[in-house]
Amino acid sequence: MEDLTGPWGSFVAHLPNDPLTPVVVSVPHAGLAIAGFEMALAHGLEVRADADLLVDKLYEGAPKGAFLKACYSRFVCDLNRHPDDVSQRAVPAHPSPANNHGRGFVWEITTDELPAMARPLSLAEWEQRKQIHAAFYVAIRTALERAHEKFGFAILVDGHSMPSRGKSTHADAGRDRADIVPGDRVGTTCAPALSKLVGNHFANEGYSVRFNDPYQGGFITTHHGHPENQIHAIQIEMRRDLYMNERTFDTQNEGFDRLRSTLFSLLRRLDAFDPRNT
Repeated sequence: MEDLTGPWGSFVAHLPNDPLTPVVVSVPHAGLAIAGFEMALAHGLEVRADADLLVDKLYEGAPKGAFLKACYSRFVCDLNRHPDDVSQRAVPAHPSPANNHGRGFVWEITTDELPAMARPLSLAEWEQRKQIHAAFYVAIRTALERAHEKFGFAILVDGHSMPSRGKSTHADAGRDRADIVPGDRVGTTCAPALSKLVGNHFANEGYSVRFNDPYQGGFITTHHGHPENQIHAIQIEMRRDLYMNERTFDTQNEGFDRLRSTLFSLLRRLDAFDPRNT
């Protein structure tokens, strides 16, 4: 399998049969598509506002590795959450909903506290979204298994972006964030030396770095990161104002090119990094 499209075109995955690098890149929140699912979404919902806009473009074209990106908006389903991470309000028939705060696998409200849903989902609609989630995770696992089989280890880089300042709905409301926030679930999802390499790489390129604050890594990092089995996963959050205008969503070309170059050089360094030697 070289290239794969998720159910309903929900994601695309480039999965080399014979990987040339142990590094796998996933981008779960850059998608904007809602076709086929729009009837359950709030009228006029601005899907760009909570998307990790352009993160797929920042990584796209990086040499060698497996690459997976969501095409659907996180308002259809958030691929960085467990499918049971929904509220009773969002999916009334769900047998064991796992949250009550409105943003999980299904988002009821945006980070600007605007409605994201026009109506609750039926159990069948939730199960349809669950199929997308399952297929995405199978694709990531396939890429990691192939890398591990060839190299004896695998490294997952989960690519994200974040508002430059915490919004009122965030734990760090009103606080300016570091340029780069690597998340390793406080040292549990990858080798410490890998986290150190990532942090030092961005710092040496002039970016401010703060580990696990305000994001420690989501379900993708937690689910796939098992350093004891030589499967390492790290989430990388980047401030959106480094490469785009957060109000108009326009690309800031100089910042975009600089950040893209930094990411490409990071992936080259990770390609030469062996966590078994640390």
